[in-house]
Amino acid sequence: MPGNDSQWFTEACKEGGSAFSLMIREKLHDEQSKYQRIEVYATETFGNLMVIDGFVMLTARDNFLYHEMMSHPALFTHPDPRRIVIIGGGDCGTLREVLKHEEVAHALQVEIDERVTRISEQHFPELCVSNDDPRAEFFFGDGIQWMRDASDASVDVIIIDSTDPIGPAEGLFTEAFYLECQRVLGEHGVLVQQSESPLYHMGIINPMRKAMQRAGFSDIQTLFFPQPVYPSGWWSATMAGKQELATAFRAAAAKNKPFPTEYYNAAIHHAASTAPEFFHRALD
Repeated sequence: MPGNDSQWFTEACKEGGSAFSLMIREKLHDEQSKYQRIEVYATETFGNLMVIDGFVMLTARDNFLYHEMMSHPALFTHPDPRRIVIIGGGDCGTLREVLKHEEVAHALQVEIDERVTRISEQHFPELCVSNDDPRAEFFFGDGIQWMRDASDASVDVIIIDSTDPIGPAEGLFTEAFYLECQRVLGEHGVLVQQSESPLYHMGIINPMRKAMQRAGFSDIQTLFFPQPVYPSGWWSATMAGKQELATAFRAAAAKNKPFPTEYYNAAIHHAASTAPEFFHRALD
């Protein structure tokens, strides 16, 4: 929520006992959609800022960290990622990164709130540059129901680019949902989901990994990366695969990727999969 000084936007993280603030110039947009309140601010140093229900979603300055780590590790782990489904991802940044991969034949974005996408097209056009790509398709509806209705072995990579596990997104962190993902993924299928802060949210990450294992995924790997505007400044994405993820990683392809990135490369991929000691202890 906004702080006492009207020139700052502040989000408090009660579980972490901390807060993060950005200096703002003006509010660009404010609406209550069918599902949530969406605000956009112009900040002094982080470009445009999107806030949903009082929580920072992204800024123009640092979103590349999240979007690249939500897409490239999974796509470079699958041997031939042609059919991609993004659950959530309404700002379209993950879709943009996915479509940098020439081998992708079809990328479907399943977002419950169309207004997030339309507002992003207006205030974050750099994230939406691939929206007119003929390989891109949009479905505005419930991602959980979409997965239930999807055909067996019809998808290569599932990217769950969701908000925190509250409200409509809560069902995306359950064993029942992961069972549907397991069914929909093909033989070498890879699932990746944003998994909050390892410093603040092991109470989310640990049950999430266990639910993936119970759903039948043979290998689980959590990737760590910085994200300044999210609680603690340290974020994660968790991959689940039908086969061993480390050996499936196409390191040479990542090293020689034919497209630009700001953060991700083959060395970052290896480094991000190295977990700190406290993380190993927390999983025991």
